Amino acid sequence: MAPIASNTSALLALRCPRCHEGKIFTSRALSFKFADMPEVCPVCGQPTEPEPGFYYGAMFVSYAFSVAIFAVTAVALYFLAGDPAIWVYVVVVGLMAMLFTPLSVRYSRMLMLYLFGGVNYQPNWVRYEPRAQRPAPASLGV
Repeated sequence: MAPIASNTSALLALRCPRCHEGKIFTSRALSFKFADMPEVCPVCGQPTEPEPGFYYGAMFVSYAFSVAIFAVTAVALYFLAGDPAIWVYVVVVGLMAMLFTPLSVRYSRMLMLYLFGGVNYQPNWVRYEPRAQRPAPASLGV
């Protein structure tokens, strides 16, 4: 598979920021494990979590996505449904928030990784080879 040339296209395709080939998420968005990520990119070996707790900042980005979903849904209901009763707003906005949660979480993590992960696209990266299992160290007999 050829790498994606642009950073924006690679981010939208949920690909590794270093090689633009490896998939960052291990499962589909419509599964219960929509936020599972491998420890390293399966293609180039780039760590997907640069430091412990790195994705706590993604909560703020996800919050911004949720506010946008709420606002767009409420405005659409107001104009398209003729300002329905308040319970309609609550139900529809709640359903839309639940439907878009997997996408919100995934893209907030990708934005964090691309903007603050300290990794740039390297078209000439070296192919990743997983380390061979090392034998356990022999115990020191005293």
